[in-house]
Amino acid sequence: CICQKSKFNVLFFSCLPPKSERNYNIFVLCRPERNFFPPTQEPIALKEEGNSLFKAGDLHGAVCCYTKALKLSQSQAESAVLHRNRSACYLKLEEHSKAEADASKALDNDPGDVKARFRRAQAFQKLGRLDQAFLDAQRCAQLEPKNKAFQDLLRQLGAQIQQTVIYARVQQMFSLLLDASAKDSDRQKAAQNLVVLSREEAGAEQIFRNEGVKLIQKLLPSKQEEVVLSALRTLVGLCTGHQSRVSQLCTVMGSGASTVSLAACHLLQVMFEALTEGMKREIRGKDEAILPEPSKELRSMLRHLLGMIPALDVSGPGRDSAINLLVKQVPRKSLKNPDNSLTLWVIDQGLKKILEVAGTVAELSDGPPLTDNSLMSCSVLLSKLYDDLNSDKERENFNKLCEEYVQQHFSRPGLESKLRAIQTVSVLLQGPSEVGNRTMEMSGLMDAVISLCASEEVIHQQVAVEALIHAAGKAKRASFITANGVALLKDLYKKSENDRIRVRALVGLCKLGSAGGTDFSMKQFAEGSTLKLAKQCRKWLCNESLPPTSRRWSVEGLAYLTFDADVKEDFVEDKSALLAMFELSEDKTVLFAVGSTLVNCTNSYEVEKPDPQLLELAKYAKQHVPEEHPKDAPSYVEKRLVKLLEAGIVSALVCMVKQESPALTEACKECIARVFLALVERQEDRGTVVAHGGGKALIPLASDNTDAGKIKAAQALAKITITSNPEIAFPGERIYEVVRPLVSLLSLECTLLQNFEALMALTNLAGISDRLRQKLIKEKAVPKVEGYMFEEHELVRASATECMCNLVLSTEVQKLYLATGNDRLKLLVLYSGEEDERLRKAAAGTLAMLTAEQPELCARIPETTTHWLEIVQALLLSDIADLRHRGVVIVQNMMQAEKSLAETLIESEALEILSVLAKGGEGISVPISKIAQNCLDVAVEYGIIRSGEGREKGKGTEP
Repeated sequence: CICQKSKFNVLFFSCLPPKSERNYNIFVLCRPERNFFPPTQEPIALKEEGNSLFKAGDLHGAVCCYTKALKLSQSQAESAVLHRNRSACYLKLEEHSKAEADASKALDNDPGDVKARFRRAQAFQKLGRLDQAFLDAQRCAQLEPKNKAFQDLLRQLGAQIQQTVIYARVQQMFSLLLDASAKDSDRQKAAQNLVVLSREEAGAEQIFRNEGVKLIQKLLPSKQEEVVLSALRTLVGLCTGHQSRVSQLCTVMGSGASTVSLAACHLLQVMFEALTEGMKREIRGKDEAILPEPSKELRSMLRHLLGMIPALDVSGPGRDSAINLLVKQVPRKSLKNPDNSLTLWVIDQGLKKILEVAGTVAELSDGPPLTDNSLMSCSVLLSKLYDDLNSDKERENFNKLCEEYVQQHFSRPGLESKLRAIQTVSVLLQGPSEVGNRTMEMSGLMDAVISLCASEEVIHQQVAVEALIHAAGKAKRASFITANGVALLKDLYKKSENDRIRVRALVGLCKLGSAGGTDFSMKQFAEGSTLKLAKQCRKWLCNESLPPTSRRWSVEGLAYLTFDADVKEDFVEDKSALLAMFELSEDKTVLFAVGSTLVNCTNSYEVEKPDPQLLELAKYAKQHVPEEHPKDAPSYVEKRLVKLLEAGIVSALVCMVKQESPALTEACKECIARVFLALVERQEDRGTVVAHGGGKALIPLASDNTDAGKIKAAQALAKITITSNPEIAFPGERIYEVVRPLVSLLSLECTLLQNFEALMALTNLAGISDRLRQKLIKEKAVPKVEGYMFEEHELVRASATECMCNLVLSTEVQKLYLATGNDRLKLLVLYSGEEDERLRKAAAGTLAMLTAEQPELCARIPETTTHWLEIVQALLLSDIADLRHRGVVIVQNMMQAEKSLAETLIESEALEILSVLAKGGEGISVPISKIAQNCLDVAVEYGIIRSGEGREKGKGTEP
């Protein structure tokens, strides 16, 4: 058998010995300790045969050859190779223990054998010995860092080890939570650890696969608040981005503790987002395919929330959280989306439930528990729903439902029902004011409000006065109230013994007294009356012994009175009142009042300047002409801004932006954006704003705001970016978030000043890094910048060209100039010859960079205009060093690009100019002189001029 398989034995039979000796000779050949051929060749031949069999896929045959070769081998190095090769066979055969053993033997013989170490790592991985596999893979990667296979294995092992560790930790946490004998502190710690694990994808997957949801559900009824909080936060981690998990979770809302309610609110928000995302994309995979239809699940959750709003067993914080969720999730994110079916469904199913809470007077009825924020939250929700309606028919239906509800309660016998109707109208007036104004005009309602102001019951007076205050917002009704209610409000303010009534009566007087707005000539009350009212508001604001609600109403009063410049001046001088207001701004219900007060004090509201001709015509016709208060002049406003900054206004505004509440409406955000813009108007104040977190706060204001608010916030960002180092003002990844708001200012809807400031800011950003330039390109800034390069206004045109000068550092922008069939290069050449110095510098700088980065553009310059040579020579002859420097760089690039261009330039007056510049001297910088000399050297290399010829021509010539 051996003779037939061995090649050398076949040769042996070709010269057989005598018959008597054959058996002996065959016996000798078959003995392993005897070798017919030299022993060094036999293992090598077997190894080569094994390699061939391995390549052919005959793994068993290869193992057989390597095994025989190992028995014959006497060299350690050769044995190491054979063990390594056999290890590869065993890996393929999935005999991982043998593969590990052979690889280890190979490494014993040769510790530096990277292939053997890699195979042992693979074997360890399959055997589950991940720590040993990781060490081997790590060593391989150190020896050959560029080997992709080693790096891939290292990543796989890292992920597997992490998953194993997480699995063990999840099991440990579950064991603790299930152990009834465990200490409460240990169970709480285990629950908190689950929160951390759920925020990692691997951890969330392990929790979910190990039926963690059922366990967490068992923890929700726990009486330990920390455990419930941890359970809810774990569910948030599990839900994030996973619709398949969301549908299997039961939610907990209406808890008595505000922290638990907030955690549950966060959970529901994640669930909403997952379901909403599920409606937008296609269903993929088994997990998603078995889910109910997302829209049905979404409406089921909304139905649950709407049922919670009027429920008596739901706590105040839980109710506020439910309303907050409806505010965030129901209205469309953009009115460009025509589908408002969710809003219409909520109005149909839940408007009356919302109005039921809006009409609750806590002191009178056994209605649902409310917080101080509940009624304001209802106002915001009603306003959001009304603003999301598309047609007059939809709005008419909304009005009708509200009127029916109010009429139903107002027409009932008994005072409590009438108070409920008036309270509902107050909430509507603070929300969708059009609906509130229309409802207030119902027969007998206004008379009832006036009558109740004179009631002996404090709560009756409070409801009526609040309704009166909110109703005074409409000019026509304000006049009616001024005629019929001022005396009553004054009487309440002077005679009432209850501070709650006095402060509300005071705010009513403040609102009526400010009906003229900023018009100095329109005074509702006698001279000095508004100052007295403001003084009392400040007094109450600083009185910490008063309840927070009374202090909040004093801020409402100041929001109206600060239309008067005298009041503004007194208020900013009263630092204690300012600090009290800033401290009170942490209260959600007072955000808009604080914002309005600050807008008035900083004069950051819009002021329409009438046409001078129309003004004269109005005077001639004896019509009323608005007058500006002398203390609203820019010099007074600037001093007020300084005092507000000293009082810490920036920190207060930053805290207001961080508020997660329905009370932080878009109108409120617009007020904050306006104030920020006023604060950064002066260049010297911008550092203070950035240092206190103003830059960070402006970024969300520029994306989530009213249209006007977005522009104001973006303009404030532009001002900061122009004068501050953007990398310091917006550290880390935040700098990339600034790009989009700035690009949004490059719009025809914005003013030229806003366009100019945006271009200046983008110029600074484009000069920082290529990644930022890529972000600018992605946000489609390049075509907008190009458009402003044609603007008639000199400053805007120059700033756009400067921005392009930095943008051309990007290869993508360079390709635009390389493309044929456009006049981009021609525009730069022509601008380099303009009279405007700033524009010339920008255009010539862009041209210099482009010709340096893309030499083929040099040949196109003569094709742009017949005057190109004159423009280049004018740059060389310029008295302005920067222009001269740009000129010699352009000439150098052109001469280095093509000999024909160099000949054209040398044949012109450029030779004499370059010769003079190369000599240096007074007024010629060293860099310019060196570049000019380089140009002459290039001409010498081309053989266009002889060495020294340029210098001879330059004698006696001045540029």
